[in-house]
Amino acid sequence: MAFSENKGSVVIQTAGLTKRYGELTAVDHLNMEVCKGEIFGLLGPNGAGKTTTTLMLLGLTQPDEGVATINGLDCTRDPIEVKKTVGYLPDNVGFYGSMTGRENLRFMGRINGLEKEELENRIDGLLERVGLTEAADKKASAYSRGMRQRLGIADVLMKEPDIIIMDEPTLGIDPEGVRELMWLIRDLADSDGKTILLSSHQLYQVQRVCDRMGIFVQGQMVACGTLEELGQQINSSGVNTVELAAYPDNIKLLDILKEINGVMEIEKNSDLYIIRSSYDLRRALSKKLTERGYTIMHLRQAGSDLDEIYRKYFEKNGGKDGEDDREGKKRDKKLSRPQSAV
Repeated sequence: MAFSENKGSVVIQTAGLTKRYGELTAVDHLNMEVCKGEIFGLLGPNGAGKTTTTLMLLGLTQPDEGVATINGLDCTRDPIEVKKTVGYLPDNVGFYGSMTGRENLRFMGRINGLEKEELENRIDGLLERVGLTEAADKKASAYSRGMRQRLGIADVLMKEPDIIIMDEPTLGIDPEGVRELMWLIRDLADSDGKTILLSSHQLYQVQRVCDRMGIFVQGQMVACGTLEELGQQINSSGVNTVELAAYPDNIKLLDILKEINGVMEIEKNSDLYIIRSSYDLRRALSKKLTERGYTIMHLRQAGSDLDEIYRKYFEKNGGKDGEDDREGKKRDKKLSRPQSAV
């Protein structure tokens, strides 16, 4: 979806943010802005620097250079104040398995100063919000990973944060669980006005839910924008590529394609024609082929989906799908609970 110009002011900002582990530069002079009410996705493979960036925003890792601020507060100098308005959902949420989902939320609510009727009302409302009312009194140890992630979101929401940071929220969840979680995340932004920063390497999921995305390669953000803007940036060479399949696929079809103004090159790949042109000729193709009695079976502008856009940026910037960001992951695993109360 396109990012709306009506979104609010900048609430998360980094300037020259850099973190090194020995000779490895995990995050390299990151400049990033996230606006109030939007869902911003940090997109990149393992080892790209996403987790390290998250930890610096939470004040759990100190940068070597640069600064990160949330709501105008320095994340390194004022981490406690930052955490008062920020909820954190790590990639592997930890709960007390011997306690029920409701009991886990009650424990977190008490830590956040909620008591009696207000606490119980909030627990009931959050369990309904994340779709866990029927499972509320089951032991957390019996929850699936998707259920634990939804309980984690309820846990984060106990203190009603303005900003939520999520690290790989859909990792290891089945397709139906992913669909439910993505709907919930989108609704938190649309209905509640929450600002959400999530990191992921799951391209399709990020494409479905995020307003804008930043593509990380080897510690650097090499591109940032809406899906449409990213596609325009990487395809700025002026050459448009269209995939076409039509019936009947006969020798006259190729002649018709060559007649269309702007066509520069035609390549046949199995049952697909790969057509390169000086402009987006999908409308012209549709009109011409329909007039000649052809049925269009497939017509797609190449480079219009996130996986292809990402691949191009990755190749352009010499990316290599590396190992996990070990230092960041080690620190992250020490956070056995969502850090909404810290």
